[in-house]
Amino acid sequence: MDSNDSTSAKVKKTINVDDLPEFDPATYLDNEESIAVYLTGILEANDAGLLASALGDIARARGMTEIAKAAGITREALYRALRPDSAPRFDTISRVCAALGVRLVAQPIPAGKAAARIRFSQHPAFSPLAW
Repeated sequence: MDSNDSTSAKVKKTINVDDLPEFDPATYLDNEESIAVYLTGILEANDAGLLASALGDIARARGMTEIAKAAGITREALYRALRPDSAPRFDTISRVCAALGVRLVAQPIPAGKAAARIRFSQHPAFSPLAW
């Protein structure tokens, strides 16, 4: 039969979202480049909870027990610190990054995104009251 024949109609199948497997980024974080691209995208979102969760994804890809040991914290504490709803201390983030073999790098914000900048002197962490 010809592919243009009216009897070869396309069949549409409905997919129930609940039937799809849960997406796990850790399965795709199998090399340094994919980890760097993933973490860079997460950092651009400027969301501390998302960063903690992403570091958790990377730690799971590398092995939570080994990363916890290298970071000098218990495996349970690592899981708690890297939950999506957590607010880990910078010290924890820094130790986990070192254990993962990654570092966070500061870059200037492009001029087109100047409206999103927080003035250094206005940031609460640099207020004399915070000292």
